[in-house]
Amino acid sequence: MTAIAVTIAGSDSGGGAGIQADLKTFSALGVYGASVIAALTAQNTKGVTGIHDLPPAFVTAQMDAVFCDLAVDAVEVGMLSNAATIAVVSEGLARHGQRNVVLDPVMVATSGDRLLAPDAVENLRRLLIPKALVLTPNLAEAAALLDTAVAGDEAAMREQGERLLAFGARSVLMKGGHGEGAESVDLLVEPQGVTRLAGPRFDTRNTHGTGCTLSSAIAAGLAKGLALAEAVQSAKAYVTTAIGAADRLDIGSGHGPVHHFHRWW
Repeated sequence: MTAIAVTIAGSDSGGGAGIQADLKTFSALGVYGASVIAALTAQNTKGVTGIHDLPPAFVTAQMDAVFCDLAVDAVEVGMLSNAATIAVVSEGLARHGQRNVVLDPVMVATSGDRLLAPDAVENLRRLLIPKALVLTPNLAEAAALLDTAVAGDEAAMREQGERLLAFGARSVLMKGGHGEGAESVDLLVEPQGVTRLAGPRFDTRNTHGTGCTLSSAIAAGLAKGLALAEAVQSAKAYVTTAIGAADRLDIGSGHGPVHHFHRWW
């Protein structure tokens, strides 16, 4: 059987993040990718200049079209910019029995532009996080979900990850890419324990789309039948190499993308 993964997210017109990054990642990792577009952005490497939300009913129509026909193995959920869209995505995941859900709580772009309406955060906590096999917040997103300060060390990352489990996700991957130090450390927090994943930290500004790429790489691993911990470890290795190769690309004048196809060109 062909491994199939679906991304439910926003479109990045600059091609570095969102739906575009997810589909590139699926392709690079040997998985057939389908998509449900929740929002359109006017965006490039320098920032986001506009967001156009698709009607929630049309998001539902896309989900029903994809899930009623394709044998979907895993789902990555990214940017959902408003409360109504979050609600229909949550309903659709339940209606179609999706369990391998990787939820990236996209709240702020690499450029600093806010991508999630403040009034949507409660719907994210209450409706969508309980659907997630794994929640993948960066340090700022974890702090925003918990209404607390950004974690400053691994002990605080672990504590926040354990608190996020209480929202109903079956696991939490605390991403340390925005931290400091020679290593970029992520913590996979599960009820039975914590797994530490470390990689080198690269001195590059070309990190646009790293969160999308990591979560979609996890979904790709799950779609191919990997266990969660193995899928996370494989995704971490892929993203680390993609960041390391990012400066081989010359894209835009701001935060450029990671190199999704570093193995080929």
